[in-house]
Amino acid sequence: MTPDPDRLAAALPADAQRQAAHVAQDAFATVFRLTVDGSMPGRDAALAEVAQRCQNWCAAGDGDEARTLRRVLLAAGLDQWGLAYSQAFDLAAIPALSALLGSLRTSLDATEDARFQRLFARVDAVESDAIDFKIELRRNIHLALWHAMTACDDRAETQRIVGALGSLMLALTRRMPLLGWRLLADALASIQIRLLGDEKPVGGMAEEATQQLFAALSQSLPPEQYQAILALSGQAVLAWQQARRPAN
Repeated sequence: MTPDPDRLAAALPADAQRQAAHVAQDAFATVFRLTVDGSMPGRDAALAEVAQRCQNWCAAGDGDEARTLRRVLLAAGLDQWGLAYSQAFDLAAIPALSALLGSLRTSLDATEDARFQRLFARVDAVESDAIDFKIELRRNIHLALWHAMTACDDRAETQRIVGALGSLMLALTRRMPLLGWRLLADALASIQIRLLGDEKPVGGMAEEATQQLFAALSQSLPPEQYQAILALSGQAVLAWQQARRPAN
């Protein structure tokens, strides 16, 4: 089935959507680091700087629709990063993140807030809208958790993170029944490429957990869907391998 076109791309093209995913990732990384190191000198000033950068990026859109859509994607991205890390690291709350999300809404007037709610609901309801943002966001979240898992030297922590990662992946296919499997294939391809790349090899415990992740997905997903995911991710890995080969 051919996916529907992204009807929000006219207001926010693919490059800007991918940029939104990266802005959300960078902002969350700073907020999370400052949350973990709560005694860091200048913490409040650093958090205020993050909030201002987010506001500046949202304001850089061309027109009301584009500016609001930037804000919607940034808020959605931050929220999904927070959910993923809360599950993976067993966090009850990330107060600094809640404050940042609140700041993205409190500056809006009634008209702007109504537009925000309309676009937020649309992005959530229509799978193909803002699809480049969704692909980039999910790839980055899944890879970040996988890298966190490979860095663990505690088996219980490794199992907790890989369990959360698997749950997020399965939830994605339920939340996006038409296109979620494509996003999952992209994430699995990215993990395989990291394993095959020239980066520092992962340890045996991380390899075992990665195998468990793939096995859990194969058992939990419908067989035809899992095979389609493997085929699509395999194509991406093959293309990556071919691109690395020297030209004849």
